Amino acid sequence: MTAPVPQTHPYGFAISDKIKHEVHKQDVWSIFSPAGGYVPKDSINLGQGFMNWGPPKYVQEAAQEAIATVDANHYSVPKGRLRLRSALAKHYSPSFKREIDPNTEIVVTSGANEGIYAFEAAFLQPGDEVIMFEPFFDQYIANTTFNGGVPVYVALHPPANASTSVVQSSEWKLDINELRAAITSKTKIIFLNTPHNPIGKVFDIDELREIGKVAEEFDLIIMADEVYDCLTYGREHVRISTLDDLWKRTITIGSAGKSFSATGWRVGWAIGPQNLIHPTLAATTRIVFCTNSPLQEATAAGFEKAAEHNFFAKQVEEYVERRAVFTAELDKVGLPYTFPDGGYFVLVQNRSIKIPKDFVVPDMIKNRPYDFKVSWFIAQTAGVVAIPPSDFYSPGHASIGESFTRFAFCKDLNTLRAAGERLLKLKPFIVK
Repeated sequence: MTAPVPQTHPYGFAISDKIKHEVHKQDVWSIFSPAGGYVPKDSINLGQGFMNWGPPKYVQEAAQEAIATVDANHYSVPKGRLRLRSALAKHYSPSFKREIDPNTEIVVTSGANEGIYAFEAAFLQPGDEVIMFEPFFDQYIANTTFNGGVPVYVALHPPANASTSVVQSSEWKLDINELRAAITSKTKIIFLNTPHNPIGKVFDIDELREIGKVAEEFDLIIMADEVYDCLTYGREHVRISTLDDLWKRTITIGSAGKSFSATGWRVGWAIGPQNLIHPTLAATTRIVFCTNSPLQEATAAGFEKAAEHNFFAKQVEEYVERRAVFTAELDKVGLPYTFPDGGYFVLVQNRSIKIPKDFVVPDMIKNRPYDFKVSWFIAQTAGVVAIPPSDFYSPGHASIGESFTRFAFCKDLNTLRAAGERLLKLKPFIVK
């Protein structure tokens, strides 16, 4: 267990109220990671969404070449290196159905998360409300509250048979009337994540149009988190910014980490109209000034040479195989799940796993929702780490999340098969 965090700096400086809750709460990533020291160190980590391979060889070589130069080892302009912005504009213009201006409609950020933070720093005033669809990427909360915003939650609802059957991610639905009811005079932004983490839902054009109509009616900004845009399987990824007149109110976030298996590079970008990009650039300039220069060059090379290597199509084929292998392992175990159409996560229904009464859970999760206890049980019993998704919900809707456990299949096939073998140890504890 960790020692209590003091309320003041050792030299007597007071800690901001904004972070008091954060420093006292043991975060889910620290608990459910072999590196955190709580779960068995030899566990197979299917919790965190990072790959156990590096970027493609041609992208790694571009990084090495960039480091060997003088220029790429020094500051870049805050909006991002021209080579990367040009590569992004060329790559994304067709899917945005417009010519993206690399000088005024793109800003390179230090990862997608910093891009979201900078966008909120630019636009949120104290008390402004931000609509978030649950489950959500947990960083959305701190990004919003640290910038004075107030999260407002609208749940995506699973189908009624999700507790007993394999269901499709498309069956998780947003109730548009619940969205409307959540909007007040203080609402400023709608967060939209598609393809969705952790459901794997790829919002279809009708769903996006409904959300867009609400944004137009109430004059809201849309923050489209589309970091998994290159990882969709049999379903078209539609950009909400391309529908109707929504370009003018939408900022779209992307990520080299997801696109090129380089999650530690922390290279992301935001694309949108100048009136949204320019203030975001002003904020990111104050937060980080500029993003890692040589890795911007390497990311640019990734996009420039992607067609030559047929990279994105091959990557999708490989992920389809990984998804097939891992879900087949879940079928052997006998656990129902949500079959994802995008991203690299699977939500597994956990209510059929019956934890023995004498199983001991540590104090740090005794008062956390049921899925924390199940995830702990899985790690200790099967040696496979997964993430409890109730942390991706507000307290009012945590009961939805605690019926599931999130597994990441962004691992090589041998690792996924090995995880499946270990998960078979759960079978004696599964009650239909």
